[in-house]
Amino acid sequence: MRKVSRLSRFNIASLALGLAFLYLPILILVIYSFNASRLVTVWGGWSLRWYHEFFADRAMIEASWMSLRVAVSSATIATLLGTLAAVALARGERFRGRTLFSGMLYAPLVMPEVITGLSLLLLFVALNAERGFWTVTIAHTTLTMCFVAVVVQSRLGSLDRSLEEAAMDLGCAPVRAFLLVTLPLIAPAIVAGWMLAFTLSLDDLVIASFTTGPGSATLPIRIYSEVRLGVKPEINAICTLVIALIAVVIVIASLASKLSSSQGESAAPL
Repeated sequence: MRKVSRLSRFNIASLALGLAFLYLPILILVIYSFNASRLVTVWGGWSLRWYHEFFADRAMIEASWMSLRVAVSSATIATLLGTLAAVALARGERFRGRTLFSGMLYAPLVMPEVITGLSLLLLFVALNAERGFWTVTIAHTTLTMCFVAVVVQSRLGSLDRSLEEAAMDLGCAPVRAFLLVTLPLIAPAIVAGWMLAFTLSLDDLVIASFTTGPGSATLPIRIYSEVRLGVKPEINAICTLVIALIAVVIVIASLASKLSSSQGESAAPL
């Protein structure tokens, strides 16, 4: 029998220090979002004052709504295109131009965001496109599609293709076999890719600053413009709400992944 190794004090201390390094600043930000004082570094008691200030700030609300719309739209489009690209790379091992296609698909992973944003800006100027919601959405789709493709392709690479082949041997059409057998099995990876694309879009500042236009500033751009003049306690409240939103998205994505995986396992023997 294998002996179960216990955590040493050094491992526990290292784990505690690592978690504190990652999450202690976030915890401090959340606590100070309830600070009644106008000074960020001075504690003045518990209060919801700055949350009221945020919901009364029309410019911040519009920027938040803009970021949510862009994040949901770009994540959905990126998930669709990234999944199709992953299927093409995983199932089309011998088609011509595969190396070029994969290189172009994964280029945004290593490309500096400044170069990506500037190139997209030049493209929109050449096309005489009015910069706004759709230009930011297209830019974020370009950025996040490669991340979705990586996640989904890794899942397809570890998938047993004999399940899909067995469905086709039993008379199922290739498209129907993919929808009924393969898609439920890779659904957790698709959900994870959508969640990753959503958070990346919600967080982006550099590319959005190149491709946005008047009246279509996203929340990171608005926060950056406010922070340059000094950190206000309202910023802490906004960041706390964003953290809560990301936590809700993670919980929903985890539940959806578990549900999809259970459905896929029940459908696999068929």
